[in-house]
Amino acid sequence: MTQKDFDGFTVNIFLDEDNEWLAHFVELPHISAFADHPDEAVKELKEAWELTKESYRASGQEIPVAPANKNYSGQFNVRLDKRIHRALALEAAKAGISLNALVAQKLTKEAQISG
Repeated sequence: MTQKDFDGFTVNIFLDEDNEWLAHFVELPHISAFADHPDEAVKELKEAWELTKESYRASGQEIPVAPANKNYSGQFNVRLDKRIHRALALEAAKAGISLNALVAQKLTKEAQISG
């Protein structure tokens, strides 16, 4: 089983409190399947996903796209406390760079540390 088998969605499999194996998509937890064996739960999840996609198509809705398969613009908006905004703007000015460049540097550094 790979993410490719599930259109890029991440599959989580675990034994629940009723001693049944549950397989579900991390990004779409409402799509799930139960079975007595983990492999069977994955097989059932695959069937549930195919039926879900059929349902989306039949109703004229777009099939969800896994975050790993989406195209990202590199832009997003963040609302934050005015005091933090001010502090960041001052730091950027002192560094002689734009606020966007400063925040991008900080996020990149944090992603490298946690990644």
